[in-house]
Amino acid sequence: MQQAAPQAFDRVLSSMCTDPHPAARAAAERFLATNPGDPATYAEVADLEARAVAALGAITGLATASGAGEGAEEPPHGYVTGGGTEANLQAVRAARDRRNVDGANLVVPESAHFSFTKAADVLGVELRTVSTDADHRADTDAVAAAVDDRTALVVGVAGSTEYGRVDPIPEIADIAHDAGAYCHVDAAWGGFLLPFTDHAWGFADAPIDSLTIDPHKCGRAVIPAGGLLFRDAAGMDVLAVDTPYLESRSQASLAGTRSGAGVASTVAAIDALWPDGYRDEYERADGVARWLAGELRDRGQRVADVELPTVVADLGGGVVESLRERGWRLSRTGCGLARVVVMPHVTRKILRAFLGDLDEVR
Repeated sequence: MQQAAPQAFDRVLSSMCTDPHPAARAAAERFLATNPGDPATYAEVADLEARAVAALGAITGLATASGAGEGAEEPPHGYVTGGGTEANLQAVRAARDRRNVDGANLVVPESAHFSFTKAADVLGVELRTVSTDADHRADTDAVAAAVDDRTALVVGVAGSTEYGRVDPIPEIADIAHDAGAYCHVDAAWGGFLLPFTDHAWGFADAPIDSLTIDPHKCGRAVIPAGGLLFRDAAGMDVLAVDTPYLESRSQASLAGTRSGAGVASTVAAIDALWPDGYRDEYERADGVARWLAGELRDRGQRVADVELPTVVADLGGGVVESLRERGWRLSRTGCGLARVVVMPHVTRKILRAFLGDLDEVR
């Protein structure tokens, strides 16, 4: 019987997944059968998870245990999740339970990932979606108008799924805290790009309470490997449940059994790439995105300004479908614009072939 083959990446233009780093692949294979959900039994992968959380803390602006000194932030608290959806759901859950008010609500910009819709539904929290401005960033006036004394969590996005935009995180954090709520940043995609920009987005830039960052996106770990971080231990503590029949006596993760492969690959990828490898990839991707935007403008297309390496363009009626028929894996925004995410596998060579097909189908 012929073995099934995975989707090749040579025509994948809109996914936020990519080829894992070779070191991440090798580490994942070594830890395939381990379960970080039971850290007392699987001590080796538990140690790796602590390393992963410390590294993610360093990337996002929290102090690590090795770097903490007098006056420094405490070490980061969190775990390696199955992805951004789990991390976002757990952030909502933690805020709901810490806020502990009847009829709790969650305030998100309309650019927020659909995982917050799932989280609100699963957790019984009212979802309040507010408008974005003309540049597709959260409108802080709208955020301020939406919060009240029942708001548990206010969300800012640092690298939005459709446009790659970064919300005004410090202002959003201030609005949240003035209302007695918590502030969460969804940097699932942007978290491995933003350290090399001037954006204010992480724990060092604003008094945010929690953050999502996905190693299996731009971090080059294998799937599944998301990340959830809290500024202080209370965020994790409120999630913990007793586990009387395991060697470990409590568990804060959403899933019970988790992927040791994701944990190990996260550490391996970060060890191999942080910071210089990630910086080089950000600079490459940024250059490619701006080059592609210019090529599309030269062809008379309307193109949104590039902030992080995502290119959004109006290619005209029927063009996306014609490109899909030629094998290009291309998605659209909610309003129908074509969307290209310049992940590590997306090169100028691939995009020149894409532009050639675009010229033929227009």
